[in-house]
Amino acid sequence: MYDLIVLGAGAVGENVADRAVQGGLTVALVEHELVGGECSYWACMPSKALLRSGALLRAVQHVPGAAEAVTGKLDVQAVLARRNSFTHDWSDDGQVEWVEGAGISLVRGFGRLTGTKEVTVTASDGSKTVLTARHAVAIATGSNALIPDIDGLRAAKPWTSREATSAQQAPHSLAIIGGGVVATEMATAYAGFGTTVTLISRGTLLSGLEPFAGEAVVKALRDLGATVLLNTETKRVQRNENGVVIETGDGSVVTATELLVATGRTPRTSDIGLETIGLTPGKWLEVDDTMVVPGFDWLYAVGDVNHRALLTHQGKYQARAAGDVIAARAKGALVADQPWGTHVATADHESVPQVTFTDPEIASVGLTADAAKKAGYTIRVVDYDIGNIAGASVHADDYEGKARMVVDEDRSVILGVTFVGPDVSELLQAATFAVVGQVPIARLWHAVPAYPTMNEIWLRLLETYGRPA
Repeated sequence: MYDLIVLGAGAVGENVADRAVQGGLTVALVEHELVGGECSYWACMPSKALLRSGALLRAVQHVPGAAEAVTGKLDVQAVLARRNSFTHDWSDDGQVEWVEGAGISLVRGFGRLTGTKEVTVTASDGSKTVLTARHAVAIATGSNALIPDIDGLRAAKPWTSREATSAQQAPHSLAIIGGGVVATEMATAYAGFGTTVTLISRGTLLSGLEPFAGEAVVKALRDLGATVLLNTETKRVQRNENGVVIETGDGSVVTATELLVATGRTPRTSDIGLETIGLTPGKWLEVDDTMVVPGFDWLYAVGDVNHRALLTHQGKYQARAAGDVIAARAKGALVADQPWGTHVATADHESVPQVTFTDPEIASVGLTADAAKKAGYTIRVVDYDIGNIAGASVHADDYEGKARMVVDEDRSVILGVTFVGPDVSELLQAATFAVVGQVPIARLWHAVPAYPTMNEIWLRLLETYGRPA
């Protein structure tokens, strides 16, 4: 028997377990694949390794003096080898060592709920182990790539994000269905490898972000030689001996060696025993801000499965709150469950930071202008061309980028910030502090940016907004 059982040993599950152990609880961590999960082996880490080399090469090519020193092309096999090192060749030995060192019990196998506070784990040899929790079970099983209902698509055996981030060679050509983060990042990576890329999106790109962000990525992908088809439906897919044939809604045909589908995610809840406790398999799990599933004082859902913010860092943020609150409740300690308290994930609602590692990068936090209007805020939008600041001109002679600040006029605080441009990810944490801390505009004027750095964008945004009386 354990105080807590955690289903899923990805980054989120590891963090729930670790915080609970630090809180004095005993924890069993159940995993049927690799400890470390999606982010470590098929998502954030390998994808960023695939993108980094090409981004660096293009950056150098925009700085005279350095540009003349670079005469070769990207060594794709070296990029793939470096990516392999990031995943430790898909070995989780190091992660297992960390789990054991943290005092967490690792149980290998597929875990399913079989009753209240009960999980049955089926090992690879078919043997079963029944685990019982004194206090809680946390579901951190993550999500899978969604395969939409397109004629012939499943039979064509398309790549998902897993195949795209673990491929051992770059295909001659790659078609991508989707317009979100995975689609645009992999289009950027493979176009940089020299692969002929065709991206097919049923709408615009990165529609959840400010419109100018997606527009910049469209331009950049086309400059890399990719074909970008917007507002285009995929009607039919067929695989033959030469690759795949994709028919679009307007009757056009796209052919490619491989096809990547990146149209969203679906929760890994279809086969974890939800029906045994009256919940619906295959559905996202609703939670409150302490990650408790309504109707169950012992069941928590953390990370992708609760569909609040499908981002690793946000899942880890939820995990820290969940692990701490599980320990507090187990000991009868005070629970700080008010907004911005120790045991809640308040930032999930309107303060989520994220970076899309396309070229240019997109870094954003909080609400877009459109989302802020829909939420009922009275706003003012301030835009500024990042290329006009001195720090950007030092960064690259022809720097192109844009910043947007969305201000709540009633409270004079920032609701959201978006940066688009090379290396803008390093600007994001300051924006996150401003949004989460609800720092008044008048006080931000006293946060002086060092010159000449990219952070000067803050001064220019404030000047454009105007100094409060």
